[in-house]
Amino acid sequence: MTEAASIDAIMRTLADPTRRAVFERVVSTDEISVAELTEGSGVTQGAISQHLKSLKLAGLVVERPEGRKVFYRAQPDGLAPLAEWMRHYGVFWRERFTNLRTLLKEIDDE
Repeated sequence: MTEAASIDAIMRTLADPTRRAVFERVVSTDEISVAELTEGSGVTQGAISQHLKSLKLAGLVVERPEGRKVFYRAQPDGLAPLAEWMRHYGVFWRERFTNLRTLLKEIDDE
């Protein structure tokens, strides 16, 4: 998967609020099962499984089967392409704000 495709997949996956909530719950634990994610979520187990499949395809979670259960944990490098993309644009905006600050100071000094 190319980096651009990876960024697209991550953004598309996390755009869904329910999926984002599932991801946040996975990230907040060392490891969690589908049943545990379903408890108190107001979402069916089938829907949770579908969200986890999308998160897995985007490289955001990994699974570990144990008997009939499957446990999920966050993939540490899953958000790296998105973080790098944001870091690139962070530099872009920092430079623009520095230029704006300089311009405003010059205007004030006149």
